[in-house]
Amino acid sequence: MHISHGFDSGSIEVLNADTPGAIRLRLRPDNAASFCQWFHFRVHDAAGVPLRMVFENAAEAAYPDGWPDYRAMASYDRRFWFRVPGTRYEDGQLIIEHTPERNNIYYAYFEPYSHERHLDLLGRAELSPFAQVRTLGATVEGRSVDCIVVGRPSPERKPVWIIARQHPGETMAEWFVEGLLERLLDGADPLARRVREHACFYIVPSMNPDGAVRGNLRTNAAGANLNREWMAPTQARSPEVACVREAMERTGCEVFLDIHGDESLPYVFVDGSEMVPGVPADTADRQAAFLSALADASPDFQTEVGYTPDRFGEEMLTLASKWVAHRFGCLSLTLEMPFKDNRLLPDGQTGWNGARSKHLGAAMLQPLHQHLRSA
Repeated sequence: MHISHGFDSGSIEVLNADTPGAIRLRLRPDNAASFCQWFHFRVHDAAGVPLRMVFENAAEAAYPDGWPDYRAMASYDRRFWFRVPGTRYEDGQLIIEHTPERNNIYYAYFEPYSHERHLDLLGRAELSPFAQVRTLGATVEGRSVDCIVVGRPSPERKPVWIIARQHPGETMAEWFVEGLLERLLDGADPLARRVREHACFYIVPSMNPDGAVRGNLRTNAAGANLNREWMAPTQARSPEVACVREAMERTGCEVFLDIHGDESLPYVFVDGSEMVPGVPADTADRQAAFLSALADASPDFQTEVGYTPDRFGEEMLTLASKWVAHRFGCLSLTLEMPFKDNRLLPDGQTGWNGARSKHLGAAMLQPLHQHLRSA
């Protein structure tokens, strides 16, 4: 039995794989930080072999509350990913029991979004008559921080910023952006056409390509949690945030969306900015109208379950959506999607996955259109 992880976003520590029914694993921490939860690995020569894989340090994960009711994802072809029913959390260990039907199988914490797919997304956008790709800066390891600009700036078009994957293990965020872009760049979609008339979009599909390639859960190559760097980013520690902030200062911002995934809550929800110091008095009303329109556009979205307003305390303005709300006084939201399934509309085969994230991204045009018309 052989287990490998030497590929894009691969991550696992193999303690012992000599016996298929007693494979011992450990979650590997981010390269320069202690966060761990993401895993992505390949098991070779496994057809018909009953596997029992035990992640011995699951209780030490960044979010151990994410393990109950969680089911691992698996794929034979890296295209279709399914949930593994034989996943359970007990006595501080994550256990996956599964008998593969094919010789080679991949297991992952969530459906991966590869760097190659990221580059392909940029390429498709570059060929669109409605978009162009601009490089805002470079990461710690020299990868590009790319921004897809949809539309041309003008006084009639409001600047809308959408960023994703500050936390690289939250791959559903880039799947969301792919779905949003596919609809936004569709010349035959009347809603997309109207939205493009009202706004100029600045979309950063991956804020953290270093962490994504390395298989990190939460940090960049320097060990920085980018969603705690917005108050004072530096070139040495968080150049990804620094270059995006500089670009935002040049364009201004009418709407800001920061796309994420939540390990523990099995819902799609938004964390708003009504509690941020200095935001306009009508912030709560604008948010409520936007979220109502999103709920109408997608039954996957709900407003009953989410974070409490006091969750972030003194670190509030280090977070992207909170800093942007404070700086620009605009509608500024953090969208969260589940790593598990959406309890409102469960899917036994796939749970929440890339395709559902894409559909949610496409649905986001409806509330954006409504907000931009009234702005």
